[in-house]
Amino acid sequence: MERLVTISQAAKILGVSEMTLRRWDEAGKLVSIRTEGGHRRYDISKIRPETVRKYELSEGRKTVAYARVSSHDQKDDLERQKQVLELFCAKNGWRHEIIADFGSGMNYYKKGLTKLLNAILDGSVGRLVLTHKDRLLRFGAELVFSICEAKGVEVVIINQGDDMTFEEDLAPDVLEIITVFSARLYGSRSGKNKKLLENVAKAVEEAENSPGA
Repeated sequence: MERLVTISQAAKILGVSEMTLRRWDEAGKLVSIRTEGGHRRYDISKIRPETVRKYELSEGRKTVAYARVSSHDQKDDLERQKQVLELFCAKNGWRHEIIADFGSGMNYYKKGLTKLLNAILDGSVGRLVLTHKDRLLRFGAELVFSICEAKGVEVVIINQGDDMTFEEDLAPDVLEIITVFSARLYGSRSGKNKKLLENVAKAVEEAENSPGA
């Protein structure tokens, strides 16, 4: 007996985004049934996990999992991220490559991030997997996600909540912001600006090195 589900339900069952299902529908790979109102419905008997692997192989594009920490002191956290990504991709039957970076979330020129963006732009990536959105970039992740949408790349974020390493990762980013603007402020003759920057930098360093950090 035919059982129909909505596009959001089908996406959840398959572990893909609604955007991916729309792309497959338009390409004639997993065609939906349209209601009188034009809404997509899917036959649950046809949306099995092996469907994902079949269409992923036919598209010839790879899954890339991206992990990042701010410094080499967080190497253990990077390994934990990689393990989570490895298990998640394996559970979903996705053949994948893991790209890992050391560097601030404010830095757009990290080696791994550059490699990832080049692969997205050349069309070789079909899916991007992250543990948290902030692992990609502190600011500007939405722009990368827009590029992914334009290139037909599905974005999977395993944990939608707060990243537990947020506070630990934020201090280096704040210091980087201070570094960017300090030269301009130091160029002025205002002793007040200089003192302000010194106090902020000191406070951030103390917070980063405190026992509870």
